[in-house]
Amino acid sequence: MYRFAVYGKGGIGKSTTCTALSCAFAEKGLKVLQVGCDPKADSTLYLHNGERITPILEVLREKRSRAQLDDLVHEGYNGIMCAESGGPMPGLGCAGRGIAAAFEALRERDAFEILQPDVVIYDVLGDVVCGGFAMPIREGYADHVLIVTSGENMAVYAAANIACAIENFRERGYASLAGVVLNRRNVPNEQEKVEELCGEIRSEIVCDLPRDNRVAQAEESRKPVMEMFPGIPYADEIRRLADYMLTLPEGEDE
Repeated sequence: MYRFAVYGKGGIGKSTTCTALSCAFAEKGLKVLQVGCDPKADSTLYLHNGERITPILEVLREKRSRAQLDDLVHEGYNGIMCAESGGPMPGLGCAGRGIAAAFEALRERDAFEILQPDVVIYDVLGDVVCGGFAMPIREGYADHVLIVTSGENMAVYAAANIACAIENFRERGYASLAGVVLNRRNVPNEQEKVEELCGEIRSEIVCDLPRDNRVAQAEESRKPVMEMFPGIPYADEIRRLADYMLTLPEGEDE
């Protein structure tokens, strides 16, 4: 089982990247589970024709111990399995703890043993890497981390913080940094800024996603870009990234 956590600043295109990767892996005939770890619960939106699936925490609030695995994980485009952690009621809890509760609910229901995915992708908000937001790094859920960034200053700053958190856990045998995904915004000196970041965090750009308005056009149509525009350079670069990810060591089955 290949297990990846994808981090990045909010709004950097992380969920779009995760969804495209899930589609690329599914194209290869692999069984994919994508887990959204954001209180907005919108990671898998375009794998369900723009319809929001019920987040795990919402299901648990309603059904509690009666909640079944089928209530937590939903099949989307091309057989991709989807789950969203969701978050607590606004003002009433910690989003990080909500992620922890969602992960525990999946584990209690033997999600990985029953679903047996070939690839697991965690889509994790990376503005603050603490508590539940660091669970894929800390708790053995993921083996490798990808950081999505552009050359925008705040995105680079967030990427550096994420890399620092990964480094802090490195000696404990937790998830390792597998590379940086450059999701271009076409800002000045973008390549140079991200290459400088990679030098500082001892990593490299493993994917260079071109700026393409057709990505937004696909989402406006409520479809994954890999479905609507499968032959564009963006889609080809996503497939190259998926190929690279499959060269990384697999984790042990849960």
